[in-house]
Amino acid sequence: MKASAPGCPCGLAPVLFLLLAAPPTAATQKNGINIYSLTVDSKVSSRFAHTVVTSRVVNRANIMQEATFQVELPKRAFITNFSMVIGGVTYPGNIKEKAAAQEQYSAAVARGESAGLVKASGRKTEQFQVSVSVAPAAKVTFELVYEELLKRHLGAYELLLKVQPQQLVKHLQMDIHIFEPQGINFLETESTFMTNELADALTVSQNKTKAHIQFKPTLSQQKSPGQEDTVLDGNFIVRYDVHRTVSGGSIQIESGYFVHYFAPEGLPTIPKNVIFVIDKSGSMRGRKIQQTREALIKILDDLSPNDQFNLVSFSGEAAQWKPLLVPASAENVNQARSYAASIQTQGGTNINDAMLMAVQLLDSANQKELLPEGSVSLIILLTDGDPTVGETNPARIQKNVKEAIDGQYSLFCLGFGFDVSFAFLEKLALDNGGLTRRIYEDSDSTLQLQDFYQEVANPLLTAVTFEYPGNAVEKVSRDNFRLLFKGSEIVVAGKLRDQSPDVLSAKVRGQLHMQSITFQTESSVAEQEKEFQSPKYIFHSFMERLWAYLTIQQLLEQMVSASDAEKQALETRALNLSLQYCFVTPLTSMVVTKPEGKEWSEVAEKPVETKNKHRNFYLGGPLSRFRTAGDRRSRITAGPSGKTPSDLWRAGPQGPLNSPHPYPLMAGKSLLPDMLLESAKTASPPGLLPASLRPGPRLVLVSQPALPTLGTTAAVPAPIQAPAVILMLPGQSVDRLCVDIKHSQGPMNLLSDPDQGVEVTAQYETEKAQFSWIEVTFKNPQLQVRAIPEHVVVTRNRRNSGYKWKETLFSVIPGVKLTMDKAGLLLLSSPDRVTIGLLPWDGPGEGLRLLLRDTDRFSSRVGGTLGQFYQDVLWGPPAAADDSKRMLRVQDLEYSATRLLKLDYQEGSPGTEISCWSVEL
Repeated sequence: MKASAPGCPCGLAPVLFLLLAAPPTAATQKNGINIYSLTVDSKVSSRFAHTVVTSRVVNRANIMQEATFQVELPKRAFITNFSMVIGGVTYPGNIKEKAAAQEQYSAAVARGESAGLVKASGRKTEQFQVSVSVAPAAKVTFELVYEELLKRHLGAYELLLKVQPQQLVKHLQMDIHIFEPQGINFLETESTFMTNELADALTVSQNKTKAHIQFKPTLSQQKSPGQEDTVLDGNFIVRYDVHRTVSGGSIQIESGYFVHYFAPEGLPTIPKNVIFVIDKSGSMRGRKIQQTREALIKILDDLSPNDQFNLVSFSGEAAQWKPLLVPASAENVNQARSYAASIQTQGGTNINDAMLMAVQLLDSANQKELLPEGSVSLIILLTDGDPTVGETNPARIQKNVKEAIDGQYSLFCLGFGFDVSFAFLEKLALDNGGLTRRIYEDSDSTLQLQDFYQEVANPLLTAVTFEYPGNAVEKVSRDNFRLLFKGSEIVVAGKLRDQSPDVLSAKVRGQLHMQSITFQTESSVAEQEKEFQSPKYIFHSFMERLWAYLTIQQLLEQMVSASDAEKQALETRALNLSLQYCFVTPLTSMVVTKPEGKEWSEVAEKPVETKNKHRNFYLGGPLSRFRTAGDRRSRITAGPSGKTPSDLWRAGPQGPLNSPHPYPLMAGKSLLPDMLLESAKTASPPGLLPASLRPGPRLVLVSQPALPTLGTTAAVPAPIQAPAVILMLPGQSVDRLCVDIKHSQGPMNLLSDPDQGVEVTAQYETEKAQFSWIEVTFKNPQLQVRAIPEHVVVTRNRRNSGYKWKETLFSVIPGVKLTMDKAGLLLLSSPDRVTIGLLPWDGPGEGLRLLLRDTDRFSSRVGGTLGQFYQDVLWGPPAAADDSKRMLRVQDLEYSATRLLKLDYQEGSPGTEISCWSVEL
């Protein structure tokens, strides 16, 4: 791969690469533009990510065509370089001060010849786009470079690749190289487009400090089954973390610059005092307040017994739940849950009074010495709109809140949706030592709220400061921080002085719950410089660029809450660094000159969070030909199950006739004509009907095989239902056991196997005859999968990931693999574990379903409502009067089993009819 220009590296976090021809349809090649090579090369060196996206296209048409190059990059990333190579001539992007670039841009806009190149495109990404006319048989090479410092979130760094080439590509390759001198603690991958066939194109290699992930699918692997379309349409994610200890962190040095990562393990959590300020104005009605209630209830459950809390709800007026903060005891939490569940929407939005009430609650408790010594006080504000009642001037509200808090407490703001001014909330939070997060209106809004709380739920240190010898370093980035939370990381970077000592030492001071603590660490300059010599994993002067990136980000953040006088100085510093290191930031723009003429230019600018409800917009003007990533909604439909009649009608225990009755019963006798019944007994293997009479996918049940007796009415058969659970019993004469749950109160322990380290619990609603939720918990790795009819939530290390049913998923976590197909079957598997499946069954008897495979791997200690059937099961003989009934004994319990016709849900809807022994619990 062509190396990028020195000084303009790129990042390795969320990236989408997409090249398509206009008009943007799936039939891209029909327009003549063919992508013959598409590569992404990402290098992560000590958390700093550098990504190069390269597309090579050729116009195979005999007329001029337009090619459009699109890349989605992380919002926190800075573009550092872009170029087009056409006919051997390179057309570069030039980074300029925004004002200078705007003059060139405005002139082009006046001629109607250009448009802005970068726009916000999703929660975590921005989209870069450029189009160019391509002559017949001509080739064009596009290359985009960007950089980002990966941020630790709930114990992991995350890299997201959105893959959507829109056509088959002869040479398609992603290479991700990770180098972490501290050592890689864990590495996991996840994809929403990967199939078992594509999995062969993915290779992951890893040693103590390095990892290489490569995805290189062939043309045949890219094809949709039976079609010429590509199946590559979705996300590819890499998550990892590094080894850490209770120490002063890790100091790493390269080319005269250093970076200090600080996230000590094993520290106790500091008790917190938290006030939740909840907007209940009329605009919150409907799903927003419902999701807020659900999230608040879950958050209350997660409070530590050492915490104190209170609730303030507001619309036109503010109201507090309790007059004082209360301990997070079980009784208080239950009362708060009831209060949260009863919150109703109405009226306007009085943010000022609500915030001052929250501050007053903390002030009052402080004055009465009711706040535990050494505890941390937080205010969490959730609102979906601008102030409309009381004080409505944003600047005055910010001033009032800042004066009231007076540096004593930290404020975190959550903006629900796009009707709220993000800039207003951002300044409100940054003025008071917190941060702001947008909550997107979607089905997972509840999870977004819970995840934000998890970020701030466990404070570890307060008043954190970093100290370095004055004769050793200079140009140090921000070195003091109000709070360190569990799962996060503090990063400080700087430059070594020319005559610095051979060993760089550092002290990190902070405040634990009841005492001060000082961490000391040191690093050998020569040894550290030697660490970063491998060219395969390192790009030139990456640590200097890391320092510049971090410094610019911090300067931009400081500008939000700075005075006018301070803001100008901060802006000048940030602008100079942006220009020096070729970063497209909110202060700079990149001018892209097209080959059509020197005066035809386009400008790439860094989008900023806005109040605009419509997320798909351009800062520079409209684009006529544009297709957002994710518009394509092709689906792979599930094929036939592939089962044969003998698979569906396996014989049960030996008896005169072990098949079910596919015809209605009257007075305990089959309505099947006697002659056919006798034929079935004599001509078929035990337990099987003749092939012509076996039920299958096309079987029709009739009610007239024999005329009913005069004066009676023929019974209309009830539709065949899927049981609550189908159990596969290894080593038994009965291979399937259908279980129906008729009695259930509260959560059920379905399965528990301590040797396997797995537990399955569920809530079964007998009135609806379906599971309302099923939860699978693994001990190693610590992983929880919770399924509800709407979606699946996977929780690992307090980090929640939500997935909609029937959207493909392929996730490999050390110890467990999670896969979901287009039919919605989610499988949790491991080479030495029982495979557990979850399915949103929408056939007769709809609801969540559980399935088990590889059940011979259960240990002798398996238990639970369903697990008991994997102990010693003793079958009694068929009943003398009715061979379709018998007893089975499990441990000290006896169950009556009946041979019935049921629907097998395990391959998805519409299901296949099977004969099984059925028991009721």
